[in-house]
Amino acid sequence: MSYFRKLPVTIGEERKSGLAKELKTMDLILLGLGAIVGTGIFVITGTASATTAGPALILSFIIAAFSCALSALCFAEFASRMPVSGGAYSYGYAIFGEVIGWIVGWLMLCQYLLACASVASGWSGYLNGFLDGLGIGLPQAFRASYDLANRTYVDLIAVVITLLVSYLVMQGAKKALRLNSVMVYVKFGLIALFLIVGVFYVKPANWTPFAPFGMSGIIEGAAIVFFAFLGFDAVSTAAEETKDPQKSMPRAIIGSLGIATVLYILVTLVLTGVVPVAHLDVRDPVSFAMRFIGQDFVAGIISIGAILTLLTVLISMMYGLGRLIFAISRDGLLPKSLSKIDEKSHTPKNATIVAGVVTAILSGVIPLGKLAELTNIVTLMVFVIMAAGIIKLRKDHGEPKKGEFRVPLVPVLPILSILVCVYLMIQLSGMIWLLFVIWTVLGLGIYMVYGYSHSKMNNKNR
Repeated sequence: MSYFRKLPVTIGEERKSGLAKELKTMDLILLGLGAIVGTGIFVITGTASATTAGPALILSFIIAAFSCALSALCFAEFASRMPVSGGAYSYGYAIFGEVIGWIVGWLMLCQYLLACASVASGWSGYLNGFLDGLGIGLPQAFRASYDLANRTYVDLIAVVITLLVSYLVMQGAKKALRLNSVMVYVKFGLIALFLIVGVFYVKPANWTPFAPFGMSGIIEGAAIVFFAFLGFDAVSTAAEETKDPQKSMPRAIIGSLGIATVLYILVTLVLTGVVPVAHLDVRDPVSFAMRFIGQDFVAGIISIGAILTLLTVLISMMYGLGRLIFAISRDGLLPKSLSKIDEKSHTPKNATIVAGVVTAILSGVIPLGKLAELTNIVTLMVFVIMAAGIIKLRKDHGEPKKGEFRVPLVPVLPILSILVCVYLMIQLSGMIWLLFVIWTVLGLGIYMVYGYSHSKMNNKNR
């Protein structure tokens, strides 16, 4: 029995899938920005400034961006040299073998499912608040997931928006990402509005003390905002729908991360310059800052816009989740029906339906609570495996060819990436580690019972 049989992907060549190749570099950059720039810029900037780093949160963002950049470089080389759907799952399968590939895919399923469910639940919270302001709020029973203490049974808005986004994603990559692109541009407009109005109210005195919680606060802030950058890896799942993946994938992964970093730093500078950090521990810091300086109309525009544009995160993540399920199913590790391509839309319809239904159940019925923190540890573990994978990729397949992206200073930078990710992982609680182990063991059990025997690689070896 060979648990380490490798996916037969030829380095430097694309894999035929039947998916429509419609996406260009800008589509992918907007996909990445749609996933990255969301709750991080509209929520985390305020809370992290107030409770951990103060105005020095800009340093936290720089540290976190550097950490993510190390992982992004690894993803960029993999995406350039192995332009296949499935992202990190396919890379792990081809480099380390089937059981490691499955574990990576299983961790990614957890990452995307919980990310989608959390965003849908958060979006529901924003919209419920907006509807309350109009005096047309939903009954208590339909406002949140099952919780007898609060007399709630199902988060109706989260369920509906998840299913609607799933339907949109099934219509085709170009159509889904067209709406995503429009929303990203609206999001940029909101951020620009905040910066243009806010810069005239900046008081440099609010930046003093610059680091009220010291270096430890800056590092703690970096650990918090690190997860505001997650989503750039969703770009790598679109490789087989990209016209020129060798060039477009690396540009989009690194470009989206770079643009997001600049936006985070600018917003944090203006935010902490306008409002003393002690007042920023609020749910909607960007809108709050506008209200703080008496710009209520601008605050209202930003609030409504934030509700709309947070959908980009859900669209991007749902897109990535559907493509991940498709890739795993195509290799036989999940039921074959999930890899079926719709003849009309050229999308993995069944995989997207399953992604939408499971996410709707998670966001609408099951209380996520601390379970959402699993996203952090599973993502970091995937990053560790990808960094190690670059070292093995170079050892087994040599240097990248001309025109392919290359990670500089291998193995130094991949090893540094591993160390950074492991450091962040050990900051997480024992309960999160226990949940991580349980999820991993459950995944191994599914592989042993179903995946190994149904794998296409197993059938080929008979």
